[in-house]
Parts: sequence; C-alpha cells; structure tokens
Amino acid sequence: MASTPQYQSNLNIQLLVEKILSEGQLSRQEYLQMTRAILSDYNVTEEESSQINRIFDDVQTGSLKLVD
Repeated sequence: MASTPQYQSNLNIQLLVEKILSEGQLSRQEYLQMTRAILSDYNVTEEESSQINRIFDDVQTGSLKLVD
C-alpha cells in the first residue's frame, strides 16, 4: 500500500485544479498548496505540473482571480 499516499496526493491535485478552473478563482491557501507541490520533492506528474503552471499563468494574465 505504499503507492496509496502518492495516488491520494495526485488525486487531490487533480481535484484542486478542477475546482479552481470551475470557480475561476483560487484562494491564497490553494495557491500555496500548488506552489509547495511544484517546489517540494513531491512527485508531481508532467500533466499535473502542466495544469498547475496553466493556473499560475492564468493568475498572471488575470484570467483567474487570487482571493483571500
């Protein structure tokens, strides 16, 4: 069952990305979660990394709002 935590974490990232994209905004806490996932030793898949980077790009361009 060693793969369960990684699977669970990957699932959490996917759910978080879907939630953010559907709402059109993200909280600072969600932003920090994604930043930690990208910058830590966490095993993020290429697809997840791409989705997270898309969200960061959308925040920079104003397509997504960063809320408190």
